[in-house]
This record gives sequence, structure tokens and C-alpha cells, in this order.
Amino acid sequence: MPTFTLDVRFFRLSDVLAPYFTALYSFALTCDEGVSVADALHPEWAAMRFTYVGTPPIARVIPAAMCQCSSFAVSGPTSRAIDFRLSTSRIFGLGLHPAGWARFVDHPASSLRNRIVEGEGSVFDTFSPLLRVVEEAGGDDDAAAAAIDRFLLDLDARTPPVSPRVLACQEALKDADLNDVDDLAEQVGTSRRTLERMCSQYFGFPPKTLLRRQRFLRSLSRFMLESRGSWSSALDRHYFDQAHFVRDFRSIMGMTPSEYAEMPHPILDRILAQRMVDQGAVAQTDLPTVLRYAGGNRPSMGPETK
Repeated sequence: MPTFTLDVRFFRLSDVLAPYFTALYSFALTCDEGVSVADALHPEWAAMRFTYVGTPPIARVIPAAMCQCSSFAVSGPTSRAIDFRLSTSRIFGLGLHPAGWARFVDHPASSLRNRIVEGEGSVFDTFSPLLRVVEEAGGDDDAAAAAIDRFLLDLDARTPPVSPRVLACQEALKDADLNDVDDLAEQVGTSRRTLERMCSQYFGFPPKTLLRRQRFLRSLSRFMLESRGSWSSALDRHYFDQAHFVRDFRSIMGMTPSEYAEMPHPILDRILAQRMVDQGAVAQTDLPTVLRYAGGNRPSMGPETK
């Protein structure tokens, strides 16, 4: 018999919020007594996690030590894997695009890069009420998702717009043809020096690191979603050779590609496709993620993004 069950759902936020927030999701993990589930997340933009039932995760950004997360936990932008362990719990997660950081967080993203912190009382305190919003839904995920959407729409209406250059850079990083900082600066329409400052402030890392991260994520997504067994066919064309990729993999994930392929991914396998869309490593598909991975009905918050 299985030692745990997992239900994952994704919810689409209102269109006006799409440039600022990644997919809103919930998952419910039920484990047998004494059982916990471990997995590793690839690098991502900043993310908030609200544990409203059970014990929050134990997690780390490698190579830091594992630590107990709070009920409202925030991870800053990451260039390394996040290892985590969970037991029976219910969690809502919400990611923040760099444009969302620029708009809603009054603090440099670089100060939280590769870190996990308590959300309440931090620079993310604006979002602290969301834990109560989720708790008050009483386990009705559709109601919680709709309430979160309303909260964010109200926040959006009260917040000044973000610089178009931040949005342009966010979009440009999805371009698989880009692999040079000067080309990125040209596409964004700014100088290299201004791009460096902007990326540190809102994206958390220098442009060179961001391009390296995107190259790695494109390769990882091809392996996990398509080839599953052939790293060589999954490699992004901007890698010089497989040794170049292996060096990146060790640095980012803390293990070799073979070790990663052999380990189970009980949670990531359920949410990987949407997470890769969120990070700009793959394009959105026609079929809603919740139907591909959870088999349930998604709430009606507007038409699905193509």
C-alpha cells in the first residue's frame, strides 16, 4: 500500500496579475504515521508558501543546513536547488516574478537570494494576511484561491506601476536564443551597467548568472518532460559540451545528473511542467496543468493562458 497520497491543483489568477505572480497552487499531502516525503526543487523566482494544516516543511537552499520553515515561509530568488522534506500537510504556494518583486517588495532581491526566511515581519509582510485568508477558507481550495485573487487585485490597484524595462527583461530571459549579457541589454533597451543594477535589485542575480540559470533550466526541463533518460539530447544548444553541463549541474543541484535522474521525485514530478513555465524554461501548453497532473476541476477565474 502507498505510504502517502498527494493532490496537486493549480489556479489561474486574473489576467492583470500575470506579469507579477507565477501560478498559484495548492497541494495536500497525507502520509502514513512516521512517514515523510523528500524532494528537490530546481532554481526558481521568489516564492511564498502558506502551511495551513500540519507541519511546515523542513528545507534548505544547498549547501545550507536544513531548517524548520514557518507557516508563512518565503524563499528569495534561487540559483541553487531547494531540498525539502514534508509530512502530512496542506499548503498554498504563490511565486513572485521579478516584476512582482519590483512592484510589491521594497527591498533588493539580491539580499534574499538563495535564502529561506519567515515571511511575517519580513519585507514580504504585505502578504502575511494571505495565511489567514487561506485558513478562513476552511479547506475549500476554490474559495481560498478566489480570496487570494481578490487580495492581490486589491494590492495591485493600490500599487504604482513597474518600470517597462523590468517587464522587458523578464520576457527577454525566456528567449532561448539569448546567451550574452550585451545582447540582453540591447533587447531590454538599456546599457549593460543599468541592466546589472536592475537585475541585482529585482531579479536577485547578475545578468550572466540569470542567463546561465535559464540555460540550465531549459536543459533540465527537456530531460524531465521529454527525453527522461538521455541528458545528451536534452542539453541546451548554448552548452559547449556535456562536461560544461555537468559542472553547472553539480554547482546548481549539488549532485551529478545521473544521481538526480536516479532519485525519486514524488512531488516535483506532479508540478514540474507548470514550474518550468513559471521560470520561462518552457512555453505554456493548451491543456490546463491541473488536468495534466491532478485530474481535477480547476476554478473559473478566466480563460486559460496559451
